Amino acid sequence: MAIKAVSFDLWDTIVRDDSDEPKRRAQGLRSKRDERRHLVWEALERSQPIALERVALAYDVADAAFNKVWHDQHLTWTIAARLQVVLAGLGRELPEQAFAELVRAHEEMEINVAPDLVEGIAGAVEALHRRFRLCVVSDAIVSPGRVLRELLRRHGLERYFGGFAFSDVVGRSKPHRAMFESAASQLEVALAEMVHVGDREHNDIRGPHALGMKAVLFTGSRDRDRAGSTADAVVERMADLPATIERLNEEG
Repeated sequence: MAIKAVSFDLWDTIVRDDSDEPKRRAQGLRSKRDERRHLVWEALERSQPIALERVALAYDVADAAFNKVWHDQHLTWTIAARLQVVLAGLGRELPEQAFAELVRAHEEMEINVAPDLVEGIAGAVEALHRRFRLCVVSDAIVSPGRVLRELLRRHGLERYFGGFAFSDVVGRSKPHRAMFESAASQLEVALAEMVHVGDREHNDIRGPHALGMKAVLFTGSRDRDRAGSTADAVVERMADLPATIERLNEEG
């Protein structure tokens, strides 16, 4: 069946994960991890003193619970839900407005100091847009879909995508079929008419393959899954992606 659509993972496929960290250091800012814990501590400290170490421990426990559910149940809690777990672990509450501000500070951290695009992705997306329908299929780990779309907009890429399947909107995370079914529905194509591009074997290759899709493994940002990959193609440079997908299309 001919390929009609291409879906993209976001982190380490379109945007280089944690490429914002050197920028934060250059500006004298804490790492994202430390800043998140500091934000919770600061919000709680305003009403009643609490040790930063205690807040950090509660946050670590909540992160471990999130990772377990994400990996095993293919669910991504919203950052609001994760912060409620942190507060529950501390036996504390925040006023509604203070909690809303805390959530927003977490959600928008990655657009206030934005990570960089993967080298060559802009040209690849522009080229593929001329031939195929495009969609982003991404888990929303901290930044929600609305923020990830804003990040793409600021990089000049949002306009090329006809669909967006983010886990906070879909309600499940990759490799759950609901994520790819959402993409196919938005682009009005069959799953078998899609090829997915991503950097993780479990989420981005095996997940689509189980649904009858083709899948391309991108190793330019993260190459630990290259050995033994079942991908239909492996691409190290985004500049090679359009030709690779054209080849897969010709092979049928």
